[in-house]
Amino acid sequence: MKTNKSFTKRIRVTKNGKLVARKVGQNHFNAKENASTKGRKRRTVTIQLSNKVKARFLPGSGA
Repeated sequence: MKTNKSFTKRIRVTKNGKLVARKVGQNHFNAKENASTKGRKRRTVTIQLSNKVKARFLPGSGA
């Protein structure tokens, strides 16, 4: 089965096999946000996926 490329471009697999992605809503309309919201949006998020979803979207990635 092929890897879903659009999905893999949005996430990163860490050394220990965790999946890390950007927070949503960072592209535009951020000037009106306060400083704490901007800081929260800059952090990455750990994604929890079931084994079924991992097998579908990330075969052979080690995740």
